[in-house]
Amino acid sequence: MNGNMAAAMELRCWGGDWGLPSVHTESLIVLAYAKFSGAKVTVSPIDWTWRTLTATVPELLCGDSAVQEPTQILNFLRKQRFNADFELTARQGADTMAYIALIEEKLMPAVLHTFWVDAENYANLTRPWFASHSPFPLNFIVPSRHANAALSRILLTKGEAPLHRITEVEGKIYSDAKECLNLLAYRLGQANFFFGNSPTSLDAFVFGFVAPLYKASLPSSPLQSHLKQLDNITHFCDNILAVYFSSDHPNG
Repeated sequence: MNGNMAAAMELRCWGGDWGLPSVHTESLIVLAYAKFSGAKVTVSPIDWTWRTLTATVPELLCGDSAVQEPTQILNFLRKQRFNADFELTARQGADTMAYIALIEEKLMPAVLHTFWVDAENYANLTRPWFASHSPFPLNFIVPSRHANAALSRILLTKGEAPLHRITEVEGKIYSDAKECLNLLAYRLGQANFFFGNSPTSLDAFVFGFVAPLYKASLPSSPLQSHLKQLDNITHFCDNILAVYFSSDHPNG
């Protein structure tokens, strides 16, 4: 490999479905940011491998580095000069941090609940998908492990003691999420992206959280119905898929 070439980057993540490059929010955030910043990343889906149990995804491998968590991976990519945020003002940078914190606090619990805790969605969509993408015998373990992790994360985010019954916070989880989606729709307005004509890390985060909720065939989801009424946010997702992912094979 010649000396001035950047080290090859590999991204381990969950594979795609439902017209999305990945079904997994955190993986989608990184995939979108890589496209926005022009980072050439080789995508290695963990589907049907033992990594479905052992790996923490997304994980970016580059030379001797292995980086996990979307925020850390985006920081790593920026250090490699793949920066989708370089045109942002200080104020816009601060807004980005605030909106991402808001999404993680107000929208994430409801997205996790929709896929992993809601009994009907879990039985009919989430569990079969993750079981069928995990090798035998991990197909018996992987979905419930994810569901347990999702439940813990919801309760942690909501500041409830883990012993607190999830049913007691469900109403609040969904009203917070609808409020957050409304705020994002208001902030986006009629623009293609949150800060003008080019996508930034905020667009990657919004896309990662909203696209699975928009595209999955959920048997029961008032939150999905609410999202589908926010035309500008669904258009935002469709636009990113068309512009940045349409040339890709749908599953990779």
